[in-house]
Amino acid sequence: MLRRVPLLLILVLVSTGCRKRPQVEKNTTYSVPEVSEDVLKKVPEWAQKAIWYQIFPERFRNGDLNNDPRMVDMEGAWPHTKFAGWKPTTWGQDWFVQEDWALASGKDFYFTVQARRYGGDFQGIIDKMGYLKDLGINAIYLNPVNDSPSLHKYDARSYHHMDRNFGSDPDGDAAIMKREKPEDPSTWEWTSADKLFLKLIETAHKNGIRVVVDYSWNHTGKQFWAFQDVIKNGKKSKFADWYYIDQFDDVETPDTNEFVYRGWANVKELPELKKVNVKNRVHGRAYEGNLHPDVKQHIFAVTSRWMDPNGDGDPSDGVDGFRLDVAEQVPLGFWREYRRFVRGLNPEAVLIGEIWWEKYPDLMTDPAPYLQGDVFDGVMNYRWYKSAREFIGYITPAMSGAQFAREMEALKKGIAEPYQKGMMNVTATHDTERLQSSLFNKGRYKVGVNPRDNKGFKVGKPDPVSVERQKMLLVQQFTYTGAPQLFYGDEVGMWGADDPDNRKPMIWDDITFQNEKSVPFKEMTRSDDVVAPDRGLLAFYKKLIAMRTRYADLFVDAPLEMVFARDGSDAVIYRRVMPNSNKMALVFINKGAGSIPMNGNLVGDIQRAMKFVNPLNEAEQYTVTPEQPNISFYLGARTYKVLVSEE
Repeated sequence: MLRRVPLLLILVLVSTGCRKRPQVEKNTTYSVPEVSEDVLKKVPEWAQKAIWYQIFPERFRNGDLNNDPRMVDMEGAWPHTKFAGWKPTTWGQDWFVQEDWALASGKDFYFTVQARRYGGDFQGIIDKMGYLKDLGINAIYLNPVNDSPSLHKYDARSYHHMDRNFGSDPDGDAAIMKREKPEDPSTWEWTSADKLFLKLIETAHKNGIRVVVDYSWNHTGKQFWAFQDVIKNGKKSKFADWYYIDQFDDVETPDTNEFVYRGWANVKELPELKKVNVKNRVHGRAYEGNLHPDVKQHIFAVTSRWMDPNGDGDPSDGVDGFRLDVAEQVPLGFWREYRRFVRGLNPEAVLIGEIWWEKYPDLMTDPAPYLQGDVFDGVMNYRWYKSAREFIGYITPAMSGAQFAREMEALKKGIAEPYQKGMMNVTATHDTERLQSSLFNKGRYKVGVNPRDNKGFKVGKPDPVSVERQKMLLVQQFTYTGAPQLFYGDEVGMWGADDPDNRKPMIWDDITFQNEKSVPFKEMTRSDDVVAPDRGLLAFYKKLIAMRTRYADLFVDAPLEMVFARDGSDAVIYRRVMPNSNKMALVFINKGAGSIPMNGNLVGDIQRAMKFVNPLNEAEQYTVTPEQPNISFYLGARTYKVLVSEE
């Protein structure tokens, strides 16, 4: 049995009278426990079989109209403007139409949209848990839900509290936070948002859905309690060593503020946490070092709070892991300790790192140094999507089947099989254009993918060919090695450019949406587009999810072998075969404009007759025998086929 983090707990009753909450003893020190190498290096089986659904909470569902954000709740967030007459935006409003308060400001769309709020909250996610269960996903990845003044919430006001506008009592939550000593976990209480988040976890778990939350241990927000203390007390602040402070304010010059500090990526709203014992960078962007010891203690306390909320040693009431923001900016020494700490709390917890650019926009970071059993279980696999998009999306210059096969093989270099399975294979996220829009616009990945940088970016509804390519790419995603991820709304056909246009409110069938016909700049043109759920696409997603769930042994565990991938060809064929078994899957993708005849032995040497069915069209069946192993059909233009052997 694992030795848990030493933690003295005094159980107290909360005001509800029905749930016990622990009171952490003052001056508790959180230590890194002894964890067996087997537990440390294990990629949880559930994470290998995960079908991720990423939610940007403020834009998913407004379940409680009484907690909607106000200007006071956004104080400290960009664009730092108090708009006269501001109020939340109507959920179904044409995206590029500016509100009256926005028009009155005289600022353009991309300035005022940063102050836009729709009111999505925890209750909205709870209310739609049945939708998620019916969709078939089994893991939620939530963008940051820690208390924060911004839309994106990477600028935390507090790590140990959930956002006040996601709960039921924003003012009451603010009062609770104010009376705490945030550096002392023994004073921490449970806000309405905290309690509702625990209800969200409980509801998800009852529906067979894991919950992973997004945190950045690289930086806080400017409104974060420790940074506010530094602003107030300068070099006398006991938190002054938490941050990179180049110069403190001189109290002798009251008319001048000399305070200079480092913001992550030069963003002053994101003061960067200090790294210590830093050594030369190795393996690209990975580097040795650690975080300041006091910062680390605070992070451990926050992590323990959300992984085992009632402190009883049973983590089933807590989060199932973390997605970790800008992970390459944080030293490896910290990540190694953090993995041990997390696994000491829950041996089945997952850690997913955001590992992205080595040098934007030409070189993506090799994630191998982070996937050696002592850091992460997987990373957000943008490298897979970039290659899949270039092949299936017919991006110029066109990638051949052979090139695609070589790139897929290269992605595995230096990464052991369990960690290949733990990869989060993303198609779109809060940091990229929507999947359909990415395939509709044929430019380079992440370059000029928004109207500010590219007035030629097509902001309207993607054409039918883009939807066909979306389906091909999804088939590749759901049959390839790694855990597939969906960005909320892609399953109902949402479209949009890069941030902020990828963060539109979720399309629900009980909400009336205006047609999208507006543009952010007058020189742009577009079609007049109906906004409504694409039910056919939703049904396709459900079939894919059901297929991967039903045949998880094949699409998660079986080795992948390319059968056909040639230079100059628009098609690829690969198979996944369970060793010492009669189980096999064949995957066909033809991105070209013409159909391709299939007539050959695609199954290899077999010992007995095999029956194949198409899980996406079960009326389609084929039988092969050792004497007649050929499968014959025409693979249509811009289409796909999946065949799975039935025992």
